[in-house]
Amino acid sequence: MADSIYDVIIIGGGVVGAATARELSRYALSICVIEKEEDVCSGTSKANSAIVHAGFDALPGTQKAKFNVMGNAGMEALSQELSFEFRRNGSLVLCFSDEDMPRLGELYRRGLQNGVPDLRILTGKEARKKEPNLTDDVVAALYAPTGGIVCPFGLTIALAENAADNGVEFRFHTQAREIRKTENGYLVVTDSGDFQTRYVVNAAGVYADVLHNMVSARKLHITPRKGDYILLDKEAGGHVASTIFQLPGKYGKGVLVTPTVHGNLLLGPTATDVADKEDTATTAKELAQVLEKSAVSVKNIPYRLTITSFSGVRAHEDGDDFVIGEAPDAPGFFDAAGIESPGLSSAPAIGAYLAEQIAKRAGAKRNAAFHPQRRGFVKLAEKSPEERALLIRENPLYGVIVCRCMQISEGEIVDAIRRTLGARSLDGIKRRVHQGMGRCQAGFCTPKAMEILSRETGIPMEKICKNRDGSEMLSKMN
Repeated sequence: MADSIYDVIIIGGGVVGAATARELSRYALSICVIEKEEDVCSGTSKANSAIVHAGFDALPGTQKAKFNVMGNAGMEALSQELSFEFRRNGSLVLCFSDEDMPRLGELYRRGLQNGVPDLRILTGKEARKKEPNLTDDVVAALYAPTGGIVCPFGLTIALAENAADNGVEFRFHTQAREIRKTENGYLVVTDSGDFQTRYVVNAAGVYADVLHNMVSARKLHITPRKGDYILLDKEAGGHVASTIFQLPGKYGKGVLVTPTVHGNLLLGPTATDVADKEDTATTAKELAQVLEKSAVSVKNIPYRLTITSFSGVRAHEDGDDFVIGEAPDAPGFFDAAGIESPGLSSAPAIGAYLAEQIAKRAGAKRNAAFHPQRRGFVKLAEKSPEERALLIRENPLYGVIVCRCMQISEGEIVDAIRRTLGARSLDGIKRRVHQGMGRCQAGFCTPKAMEILSRETGIPMEKICKNRDGSEMLSKMN
């Protein structure tokens, strides 16, 4: 017997799961997101290039092409509605030899077929005029002004918060172990109880093949593809204005150089197929590749300003395309599998598509109480002196700076904890208000952040985790 019954269970609290939840909350349905970690945005969605791709790379007619272009077109309006950081900074794909010009031309024609607007091929001179730090080896570049950058944490958290405010339930520390077909849908067996549901959305990232194969004879196979990144301090953030790609190869778009919406400079990723779906360890070899390959595109990168490195794992399905929609031999089971690049760009469009399909199947009515807006975070560092003074008068905690690198106040951290789906770990705070993301990488502000988190939640200090269970920051003395 099931412990809980829902119309829709969404497995996975990444950007696709959150987008689907938010779009489904437009309908009068009972919806639950189950996530094995302590927070949303804890897998692939937290460790990627933070790029909103224009849509010229995917082969015409593929799911990647369709949802990329749709997601890109709607991102600006969505960012205004949900108050997350997004900017159209444009992108350049660099060509380094006359022999490769046909490949650049093919990318241009592919973009036109996909419906990407305003594409142009620039000469090397034109490209360097736009981006003076490009290397002298650049002979031409494909320019896509609709390319953009986004905060992947901000996007995912905004979608999830708005979904929760519109009635979606989120259950963390809840891992799907088994899915069984039943007379009325599916039984989702988890380590925190069993859930009966009419419909399942499989948005489980690198584990999506495992769940799909439990209910379908048409098997999927996902290879975890690891990528290492290097992040530079804000002092390096203006080294390029556009996102700089190289002509794509067998394993994707290669190493890029891009500013971030937070003002840093990001380099990467590498592409290494791994056996372990949880392998997010950086290696000296791969980080050396990032340094070497980024220097091919952009000169004088101030590598001495590196503040951290990290790795993410994306889900590469053998068919080399997104697997989106209802499994043919498993009615009511909807896949969002193989979501690798351009998955972040495509997520809002994927969520809208899946929600429409499920609502149609369910005969669901519109949720008359749906509210599309979401309150953003206070960003003290971006306020004028007068605005800061007003905030501090209203709440003195905004006058207590905890994170000196990022100028994050205690008031902002408290908001991150108290709001809808509030933070319950140090990484949860970091992803919401960027405490600990600066030059010292939380070296000075961690103890105070832990004290605030413990005070606000009642979690004992020795139980405060960096992220998942087992990442406690302190050990209790006997």
